[in-house]
Amino acid sequence: MRIETVTPIFIDRYLFVEVTTDTGLKGLGESGAWGFQEATAAAISRFAEYLIGQDPLRIEHHWQYMYRWTHFRGSVVMGAISAIDIALWDIAGKHFDAPVHALIGGKVRERARVYSHVFGETTDELCEGVADARRQGFTAVGHLTPFLDSPREEPYFETHVKKIENAIAAVGRYREAAGSDVDLCIEIHRRLAPYEAVQLGLGIEQFTPLFLEDPVLPDNIDEMAYVAGKINIPIATGERFTSLWDFQMLLARGGAQMVRPDVCLVGGITGARKVAALAEASHVGVIPHNPLSPVSTAACLQIAATAPNFLLQEFPSEEWGDTDRKRPEPDKLVSGAATHDGEGFINISDEAGIGVALRPDAAARYPYSKREILTRLHVDGSVVDQ
Repeated sequence: MRIETVTPIFIDRYLFVEVTTDTGLKGLGESGAWGFQEATAAAISRFAEYLIGQDPLRIEHHWQYMYRWTHFRGSVVMGAISAIDIALWDIAGKHFDAPVHALIGGKVRERARVYSHVFGETTDELCEGVADARRQGFTAVGHLTPFLDSPREEPYFETHVKKIENAIAAVGRYREAAGSDVDLCIEIHRRLAPYEAVQLGLGIEQFTPLFLEDPVLPDNIDEMAYVAGKINIPIATGERFTSLWDFQMLLARGGAQMVRPDVCLVGGITGARKVAALAEASHVGVIPHNPLSPVSTAACLQIAATAPNFLLQEFPSEEWGDTDRKRPEPDKLVSGAATHDGEGFINISDEAGIGVALRPDAAARYPYSKREILTRLHVDGSVVDQ
């Protein structure tokens, strides 16, 4: 069996890759470098020059070959490798007529607990989102920010005291809406300085969040460790990390109690399962990052199925969050899309490969939609992290 084609496919805001073989098998993967889809597609096409003619089952060898070819790193390169890796695992599963999770150790659980996305421009909207998720049977809600999903077009300003006090009060209201039936996954989106993150963490500890996600920028692991050492809420981070070694440094410094590898960015299923094993050695939980399509969800579920230290799976809602447009309907985008069971879980498929396939008309139904480059500014004209 040999690889015949490696094709990037743009659909809506997603970038997929389809790998075909001379036996007729097709593998499907997805890139998580969503801000740089065009550049990632170019990297995929470059890697195709090596992959065509190769045995698709030598997955680890191909991963090492691509990763170590030039020693250039970063989200574009790793998004390309991740998408290709997922597609190769999909082919392997189909070749052996087995789900990927059966090839990497087998299931340790039958279903994966998930958290729902909640969006809103006001605290009232976010509280209603929490209450609605609870009514739907979710036992955890995430993408839940105490700073609101304010439009990036609006210049930002708040005094420090209002910023922290309002955020603490917002989390208190989320807890009222959730009761004790729903865990709160508090999302900061890297927008605080370390001292601000500590003050906020101490202030919301009383509301028992499951975790505080990305309180500070990912550029300096020591800063994340500083915050983790000052507060009594678990830190969850890692969605922007692109290698196993980023996570190794984070864990060595005690910078997180929960890691958030993005299967479509950290090296595919090959990379993510190594991160999960590394975290297991430190008794750190795994919560795969997944703001993407049902293809990403299917790849994440291979990790959820096999990692003993898996805790929770991000499960995107029908909203994008930064636009009024809805996401493509999962069942119209792929066959085999995972669905919420009404009890806070999704079942782990036993279909061969990763268990999903693009619908033939998906690209025509959902033309590519390029993301706008839009960074929020402060009222003084400087850049704000949001």
